[in-house]
Amino acid sequence: MTDDLPELRASDADRERVAEVLRDALAEGRLDMAEFEERLDATYQARTYGELTPITRDLPGPAVNMAKRPTGSGGWPDRIVGGEGSSRWGVAIMGGFQRRGRWTMPRRFNTFVFWGGGEIDLRDANFADREVVVNCAVIMGGMGVIVPPGVEVVVRGVGIMGGFDHGQEGVLGDPGGPRVIIQGFAFWGGVGVTRKLPKAERQRLKEERRQEKLERREGRGELGGSDSGFHHGMHNMHKRNED
Repeated sequence: MTDDLPELRASDADRERVAEVLRDALAEGRLDMAEFEERLDATYQARTYGELTPITRDLPGPAVNMAKRPTGSGGWPDRIVGGEGSSRWGVAIMGGFQRRGRWTMPRRFNTFVFWGGGEIDLRDANFADREVVVNCAVIMGGMGVIVPPGVEVVVRGVGIMGGFDHGQEGVLGDPGGPRVIIQGFAFWGGVGVTRKLPKAERQRLKEERRQEKLERREGRGELGGSDSGFHHGMHNMHKRNED
């Protein structure tokens, strides 16, 4: 790590990771509302790692690491990291919550939704364990869980005038990949499960398709150019014969 790392520019995802730690600290009573609002303002105004790092330094739990260290292969062994998870609760009362981006899914994540909506996006998440649980309590609202390919999904929820989506059950996970158990109850509400590629993977595939189209276009252009040259040469030959 170089001496100028604190001066590197922070991303929106970095700021959101710090904001999640602050929300958890507020919910646990470690910060009062005035401290929370002050630190949250500082988080969203921060431009560098050096400005973000001190905001959560005195809070217990997993540290928010701003250092950009080299990553591993990106496979599941690199993403099952142990620890306690970076966020353990999601609450939406006539509102909403999201957990997305680079965060650590704990062994058990509890949600409560009342007249609102929540979303847990695991596409770019790390996992505290190979088997994790999303415990849902949904009343007149909706919960969405997004998983990437390679994750096994088990749904054990109970719907009362509502329901749990079982569409992703039975899809085999990757060897060594995580298993996500979705349980709880939904009363006049629903819990949906969707499987999507991570954004970076979608962009990579999109770029590959774009490159393939470009190469096909160039190939057609070269053939067209050769054909045009052939006809141009034949025209000149006929013209000379006529002369």
